[in-house]
Amino acid sequence: MKIIVLMGGTSEERDVSIVSGESIVQGLREKGHQVLAIDTAKGYKLPENQKKFLSEGIKTEPPDVKALQHEGKRLALKTIESFNLSEADVVFLALHGGQGEDGTIQALLELSGIPYTGSGVLASALAMNKAMSKKVFEREGILTPQWFTLESSNYMDISLIIDKVKKTVNFPVAVKPNEQGSSVGLTVVEEEKNLGKAIEEAKMYSEKILFEKYIPGRELTVGILGDIPLPVIEIVPEHGIYDYECKYTKGKSQYVCPAELSNEKTIEIQETGLRAFKALGCEGFARVDFRYGIDDKFYCLEVNTIPGMTATSLVPKAARALGIEFPELVERIAKLAVRKFKGSKV
Repeated sequence: MKIIVLMGGTSEERDVSIVSGESIVQGLREKGHQVLAIDTAKGYKLPENQKKFLSEGIKTEPPDVKALQHEGKRLALKTIESFNLSEADVVFLALHGGQGEDGTIQALLELSGIPYTGSGVLASALAMNKAMSKKVFEREGILTPQWFTLESSNYMDISLIIDKVKKTVNFPVAVKPNEQGSSVGLTVVEEEKNLGKAIEEAKMYSEKILFEKYIPGRELTVGILGDIPLPVIEIVPEHGIYDYECKYTKGKSQYVCPAELSNEKTIEIQETGLRAFKALGCEGFARVDFRYGIDDKFYCLEVNTIPGMTATSLVPKAARALGIEFPELVERIAKLAVRKFKGSKV
């Protein structure tokens, strides 16, 4: 197939996206496909004889992309206009976060009639918005931690917020941007004196801030490929919290795949992950994140519609446990997208 990989973009997950994209390009080329890689923020093409855009890899903190974000939508539209994407059999989206994952790019490709990987416009938008996802989960009977949101423009006195946290979710509380991935802007606050700083951190990345009851226990994730749940992975981060640094720095987290769960519990979390995936209307592939509480219950946190595809990423690890090596995995994802597009044209 002729495949175009879109990567980079203007979100705080830009560096992760580039490394994911580079891995996808090499995997698809190994399977014999003709692949063109494009950074949507700058319109750069990755030449056939070059393996990397980002020679230094992912740093321990997200990049400063404020200047790029100012022109984000224009840059994305310019990329789609500049390159003849319609010549591709499929566009492989490796754009984590922002307009790459919130339905914006998906809408542009839909309007252009171009097949693309992963979920559609509505599912992408719902999954990117943590509060909306949680409303769907609650409606569908999928357990999720108690939560509330606060618009940063309606910022109230910190004492009032502390009081609301105590009455609603209590401490410890996870404070995070409502529309963000890769744990960017996430803080777990154990003491009320640290809440203000956590709010300021989250405000840097989103107008809406999510306050979520912190669930003591284990960090688990379920990848979905097509409509099949992959083996469960347990994440054991060095910091105790699976933050940006622990996600993308080798050696900062340990991964157990398959996770040490009873057969009954494995089936339960896989079925719940698939239910969450379908409840949001997701397609192709995704990753569903959970906390396994000390009360022996699984709490669904979110669905990632464009999960990381780096050397340390979780969906490739889970697929490998089933004997699906990375080149085959990315080829399968591309073929699922082509099949979906052909089906929609019938």
